[in-house]
Amino acid sequence: MQTTEMVDPVIDHRPYNPKILSGPVLTNSPNAVLSKTLLSRYNDLPLPADKILATYIWIDGSGEHLRCKDRTLNFIPKAPKDKLSRILEDYNARAKSNAREWKLKNEVHFLIHYYPKDQEGPSGYESNCSPKNERKNSFDENFSDLPIWNFDGSSTNQADGHNSDTYLVPRAIYKDPFRRGNHILVMCDTYKYNMEPTESNNRISCQEAYDKCKDDEPWFGIEQEYILLDSDLRPFGWPPGGFPPPQGPYYCGVGANKVFARDLVEAHYRCCLYAGVPIAGTNAEVMPSQWEFQVGPSIGVHAGDDLWVARYILHRLAEEYGVIVTFDPKPVQDWNGSGAHTNFSTKKMRNDNGIIEIEKAIDKLSKVHMKHIKVYDPRGGKDNERRLTGLHETASINDFSAGVANRGSSIRIPRSVAEDKKGYLEDRRPASNCDPYSVIDALMRTCILNE
Repeated sequence: MQTTEMVDPVIDHRPYNPKILSGPVLTNSPNAVLSKTLLSRYNDLPLPADKILATYIWIDGSGEHLRCKDRTLNFIPKAPKDKLSRILEDYNARAKSNAREWKLKNEVHFLIHYYPKDQEGPSGYESNCSPKNERKNSFDENFSDLPIWNFDGSSTNQADGHNSDTYLVPRAIYKDPFRRGNHILVMCDTYKYNMEPTESNNRISCQEAYDKCKDDEPWFGIEQEYILLDSDLRPFGWPPGGFPPPQGPYYCGVGANKVFARDLVEAHYRCCLYAGVPIAGTNAEVMPSQWEFQVGPSIGVHAGDDLWVARYILHRLAEEYGVIVTFDPKPVQDWNGSGAHTNFSTKKMRNDNGIIEIEKAIDKLSKVHMKHIKVYDPRGGKDNERRLTGLHETASINDFSAGVANRGSSIRIPRSVAEDKKGYLEDRRPASNCDPYSVIDALMRTCILNE
């Protein structure tokens, strides 16, 4: 086999040899060494006809990591209605109907409690979370929404230990590609004991912005880059103690010495399509073991739901393959970092001569550059400081720029958009570990709502 000398002999004098690339990954990964054939024996067990499994997914207190837990449902949910509004409306209706109580008090304050399904509610209150009709051995089609659930927020940095119950409000349903059948994934946002949003709940602000500009039809497509790591936290496929040959042949590469873990990427692609995530494509990126997938176009806040669920599916698959997914925007210096380039358009931008609206949006973005930088990664711009250096296809974090087909600018106008004089713009500033809700929120408020 032909060998190639390592790029930097100071780091490693050994010849480049694909046989030694991350050799111990499967041996050292506890998940990967478990026999997958044993699980199939139990996956084949028939489940009761009136039971499905729902995985509730949420963002923890870090603002970038996901948590999940499972519950059994005795119905097939059709859509996650806004249960917070449902419960508030119920209490308001009850208050207004009690005229005598209103006469006795000049001002009434209701202490609102929230009772997830199967928990006892206040006397005389019939929970919205219970089925309308009880039917044995069949799904309750009359009940089409999902119950609010709770978790220990003190273990996720979202609550204090003395008052730790934190609530999960379902927002989006996807098919479960791991269990299949009628089982589901449920993307949730989080609320404190008093139903105030947790600090990491950026979805609620994004939803509020979207509600104000629905008529403008904001579309988003997000290019999610990520890097696969070995169990020793080195990029997967890199030689121990050294580096692979310089970047160049890896982008959209083909071949065992250029592309690592394509089977994981293929599995993720198919799982997203099965789940209902609008994944648009995938490709190998500039750094070996760096990949990208694209989600969208999605409308408004739903783009955030789609990307978070796509990330969840990727992490779950990586568990089975025994590798680690990192969304850190710059895990290896002097190599390309990872971003979440966000493609954005409105109805006016997509119409004839929409380039005028695109240029207006760019002008607005130029005036609030640092304001956006602060919400484009979970640490107020600190993560992006390592990535947005003006090198490796990035603009400087301190300067705003825009250009046609220029990947070294803050905002890129694709060549096809400039020629068609309509389409979309690409914001290249969001970090790979950004909260998409915050990015979408900022773009809608700046470009549409003029806030």
